[in-house]
Amino acid sequence: MKNRYISVSTDPIKEYQRITEYAKEMQGNADFLHCDIMDGVFVENKTYDYQLLKNINDHSLIMLDVHLMCDEPLKSIDDYLKAGANIITIHYEAFKDKNDIIEAITKIKKGKALAGLAIKPSTNLQDVKIYVHDFDVILVMSVEPGASGQKFMPSAIDRVKALSQLREENDYKYKIEVDGGINPEIAQKLFEAGADMIVSGSFVYKSHDKLEAIEQLRRG
Repeated sequence: MKNRYISVSTDPIKEYQRITEYAKEMQGNADFLHCDIMDGVFVENKTYDYQLLKNINDHSLIMLDVHLMCDEPLKSIDDYLKAGANIITIHYEAFKDKNDIIEAITKIKKGKALAGLAIKPSTNLQDVKIYVHDFDVILVMSVEPGASGQKFMPSAIDRVKALSQLREENDYKYKIEVDGGINPEIAQKLFEAGADMIVSGSFVYKSHDKLEAIEQLRRG
C-alpha cells in the first residue's frame, strides 16, 4: 500500500498563539501542518501571516504545508519561503493572468519548496490540465475555501479519480491532496480514488484523542 499522508490544518484554531503549541504537539504524529493563510480578499476571512509561520518553524520540527488563499500570491511567495514553508500551494483562481502561474512555480521551486496548485470545487479540471505536470502537489478543495467545518462535497472523489488517471496516463509525479470536511470513511474513499494526502481541520483538532484521530484518517 502506498503512503498515506495526513496534514493537520490550523484553520479551527482562533487563538493564533496556540498554533505553535499545536505544531509541537503534532510533530512526529501528523506528516504536515496545513497552514491556512487567508488575506480577507480572495476569501472573506483573514488569518495570520508569514511572521507567525516563522515562529512556528523556529519552535517546531513539523513540515509546513502552506495554503495561500490570497488574491496576489506572487507578492507573498518570497516571505513564506523565508519563513520556512516546505510546500507552498497557490490557487489557480487567484491569477488574473494565468501566465503568472509559471512564474510562481519557478519562484517556489527556486526557493527549495514544493509547489502546489489548489483548485476550487467549481473550477473545471480541463482548465488546469496544462499546468498540473509542473506541480509537485495538486490540492483538490472539497469545500469552498475560507471557512472551517463545512460539509464534504462528494464530487471531489471524481475529481481525485480524474487527476489520478491523468497522472498515470502521462507518468506525472504530482501528489494529490484533498482538503475539507473529511472523516475516516471519506478518507478511505479518497485514498482508494488515488489521493495521497488528506487535510484535516476540525476532525483532528476537536477530537478527544488527536493522535488516534490521525491514525483513523490514515487507516480510513
